[in-house]
Amino acid sequence: MRYASLPLALSLLGTLALSGVAAARVSNEAVERSAADRLVVSWADKAAVDVYAADSAEASVQDARLVSKANKKGRFEDQVGSANRRYYLLKDTADGSVVRVAERVLPLDRGSNFRDIGGYPAADGMHVRWGKLFRSGGTPLLTDADVATVQAVGIKDLVDLRSSEERVIAPTRLDGIRYTAVGYPMMSINRGSMPTSMSQVGDAYRNFPSMLVPQLRVLFHTMLAGDGPIAYNCSAGQDRTGFATALILTALGVPRDVVMADYHLSTTYRHPENEMPKIDATGQPENSVAYYFASLQKDGRLLKPQPLYDANRRALLEYAFDEINSRWGSVDAYLEKEIGVTKADIAKLRQKYLE
Repeated sequence: MRYASLPLALSLLGTLALSGVAAARVSNEAVERSAADRLVVSWADKAAVDVYAADSAEASVQDARLVSKANKKGRFEDQVGSANRRYYLLKDTADGSVVRVAERVLPLDRGSNFRDIGGYPAADGMHVRWGKLFRSGGTPLLTDADVATVQAVGIKDLVDLRSSEERVIAPTRLDGIRYTAVGYPMMSINRGSMPTSMSQVGDAYRNFPSMLVPQLRVLFHTMLAGDGPIAYNCSAGQDRTGFATALILTALGVPRDVVMADYHLSTTYRHPENEMPKIDATGQPENSVAYYFASLQKDGRLLKPQPLYDANRRALLEYAFDEINSRWGSVDAYLEKEIGVTKADIAKLRQKYLE
């Protein structure tokens, strides 16, 4: 397994002042996995920090375990089980402010891009709750231990954004979780053809706001009605899932630059070799989707994540935002007119998913 380091710029976004203090002293906080059974918590602070550990994202300092007292090193190494999801609270001993932080990516042997979108700054000085919303790539090759790791997080709902063909070719291994999907032909992603160039991928992004309306309605309804952590995915966990995440974070009041930063993390956290099983299309001559993926596997195009930019270094996600702004005027207007998410619904989403 590879352990990717959380970029410093994004670790800054995990700050959460639980005590109500306007500006916590702790900064640059991050949790990184250095080995299968070890997490390294790091931060910057002029004052000493008390480090607390908890197995729940809802835990307060009073509920958590003190694992390092008056730490002035800015670093604490914790030994955990490989399936453990641990949350840390960093308490500044000078002003009492508290920052919550967790490992962003689930440590899965055969997963891809399965990560928590918690910790980001959002509306009204609040932050997205950790442990509530997870985005992912396909999960057809998860090991039994991986399945146990995901189940331990407590995910109650999985919304699959993939096409009908992808779900047949690469069915999820997750069970014991409510599963929802709305079928559609993969050819509809790019209005009748499979994208073979970056310009065509940009066209696909322009098509997302119209094409994915049924899937997004299910996703947002699940978020509004859900009683536990939710996961949603496509095959790579970067394009359709990236667009859905951008809408979710925007609805929660996350700044656009933070939305874009999260989007580009897919290039770091994808493991394409885990997103789809080996496909033999020889017995499926009429299945163009199977043939498409088999050809990509054969020439190696599925083996390495590609940066999510066009030839002019413009983020592909911008094409979708441009389409929304051109046709609906804003993300809020799009959500209300197409997805049925009203202002009252957005207020409810913020109440459920921000702290």
